[in-house]
Amino acid sequence: MSEYFKRVFMENKSRLEAIGAYLPPATMSTPEFLARMDKVSDLDLFKITGITERRVADDAGENPEDCLMMAVSAAHAALDRSRYAPEEIDIVISCSITRTTDGRSFQFEPSFAHRIAKEIGAEAAIHFDVTNACAGMMTGVYLLDRMIRSGEVRNGLVVSGEHITPVAFTAAREMEHSRDPQFASLSIGDSAAAVVVDRATDDGDVIHDIELMTCSEYSHLCLVTPSDDTGDLAMYTDNREMHSEDRLALWPTFHGDRLAESGRRFADEGYDFIVQHQVSDRFVEFVTEVGGRMFGAQMPQTLAIVDQFANTATTSHYLVLYRALAEGRIPKGSKLLLVPAASGVVTGFLSVTISSLEV
Repeated sequence: MSEYFKRVFMENKSRLEAIGAYLPPATMSTPEFLARMDKVSDLDLFKITGITERRVADDAGENPEDCLMMAVSAAHAALDRSRYAPEEIDIVISCSITRTTDGRSFQFEPSFAHRIAKEIGAEAAIHFDVTNACAGMMTGVYLLDRMIRSGEVRNGLVVSGEHITPVAFTAAREMEHSRDPQFASLSIGDSAAAVVVDRATDDGDVIHDIELMTCSEYSHLCLVTPSDDTGDLAMYTDNREMHSEDRLALWPTFHGDRLAESGRRFADEGYDFIVQHQVSDRFVEFVTEVGGRMFGAQMPQTLAIVDQFANTATTSHYLVLYRALAEGRIPKGSKLLLVPAASGVVTGFLSVTISSLEV
């Protein structure tokens, strides 16, 4: 890499310029969800996960809440708060795991990004889809950050709509005990989120670092496939291995090594808040505890919404950010750490300061 390119890459930092979300209006409480379980009657899901309710998209009727509809709604919400008109967006990156357009059927061509760009009026934008399990939106922001830093684009939209509760309902029909590999499916909820990212103009709004790492040797620990029993969409997870301390230590090890490369320490980064992937309240607490031990540092305040919305897959970190901003819980100038944890296994970190981002 030439010295000129290094300088341009370091100078052209990006920022989160605007954020939006879409939440299906239908709420399903944990007791209501448990009532749908056919073979298990004594499961205390709230005690295990901390989830009190979740949003469930309505995939029936004339205007189904599918992934496309929700993603477009979140994109509009972000653009309504952005300085950019749709026709000024340079690139649209869609990051959904689920890609339904009529409530149930998956679509791969044309790309979701193409359809979203057309729906929002950004027809001149570059567009592509990226799928990286629950780290999808983090991957989209990572790619866009690098494109802005290199000068390839000025701005872009990263968006995801997840209608993923069908895997929860498959598990409710098929699970026979709490150790069933479909257990993790019980913590799923529907939502959409979108962020506009552009070039930073000052240190008040800036993405300091965003890095990702994939350990493919663990890819078999969580898979979404047709059900072994019925052919319905199902997710099979080895929770014990997926969330073992060795797996959770991947993040602080990777993060600590990257900081050390530039002579930095976690304790000196000055994070005000941390956002973990919203798997369950126990997971959020445990992975933060593991990080604190390995960094030998006081951990920042946790932001979480898993109790209200469950695990919303790719959208979870940005939905936490959206809700915390809406509730006035993030003071201007706060520095946040967002930590992905996805099947693959994918981990990493996003370090960002926000001041003008509003909901």
